[in-house]
Amino acid sequence: MLVSPAMSKDQIYNESMAKIADFSFDAQVADVFTDMIERSVPGYRSIITMIETLTQHYAQPGSTLYDLGCSLGAATLSMARGLKAENCRIIAVDNSAAMVERCRTAVGRKHTCASVRVVEGDILTTEISNASVVVLNFTLQFIPPKERAPLLQRICDGMRPGGVLILSEKVVFEDDHLNGLLFDIHHDFKRAHGYSDLEISQKRSALENVLVPETIPSHRDRLLSAGFTSVDVWFQCFNFMSMLAVK
Repeated sequence: MLVSPAMSKDQIYNESMAKIADFSFDAQVADVFTDMIERSVPGYRSIITMIETLTQHYAQPGSTLYDLGCSLGAATLSMARGLKAENCRIIAVDNSAAMVERCRTAVGRKHTCASVRVVEGDILTTEISNASVVVLNFTLQFIPPKERAPLLQRICDGMRPGGVLILSEKVVFEDDHLNGLLFDIHHDFKRAHGYSDLEISQKRSALENVLVPETIPSHRDRLLSAGFTSVDVWFQCFNFMSMLAVK
């Protein structure tokens, strides 16, 4: 179950635009984000559901859990549902004021979320300490590539032994045929969920300079270099995947 009780339909790119601005997580996107991501990211709901199970398995008593780039709080609330360890807290961080406002409302509706704090801030400067579970759910892809390794290093340094990072990303493939095939299949997925070719094309243009995907081996190598000892993909659907990195 996701966070929005009344899901607004994403129609941001349904009319032809003379100039397409870079994609941003503004109030317009926040209003339709749940519909947008469910219709754009294959397997998104499954990943959110399993974050609850992974939290139950990895959360350690007396530790802190982080949702970095929390958007509307779907992963945050999944973590809260799965949190069985005692004396823990969850910190959800996002740099979009519109997302944070709606996330705080969603968290406030849940009587069991007293241990959750939603913070408007930059995840690149957020202090990570005493962590047992950290979630980067389709967040790293929006971080400038040169900033990704330092961020993952800080996360690993601030994590308890046995803690886990859940990293979900859109990816590309080194094999040109496979990359092209999954690119086309992803667009078929979006068409099947009601997006027109115009919407798909215009959103792709808006994201071109904002969302920079990488290969699975690139993610794995960076995580291992940061100090994680066990790293692998636990979920993949087309060109979207989620990895577990255990310290």
